Amino acid sequence: MTCPYLSYRRSDGELEFDTERAYCGVVEEFVSPMRADVCNDRHELDHERDCEFYRDTESN
Repeated sequence: MTCPYLSYRRSDGELEFDTERAYCGVVEEFVSPMRADVCNDRHELDHERDCEFYRDTESN
């Protein structure tokens, strides 16, 4: 299961991108591909366990 706060966008409202980029709804900014790996639970990572943004949001 991927993080419910992750989305992919082709623009930032002003600039258009050639490819979609990972966007974190918690921090309201685009995130690196490595961070997106955590969000997508790749490489034995788990967003519930390994993402401080997710944990902080869900604990409130």
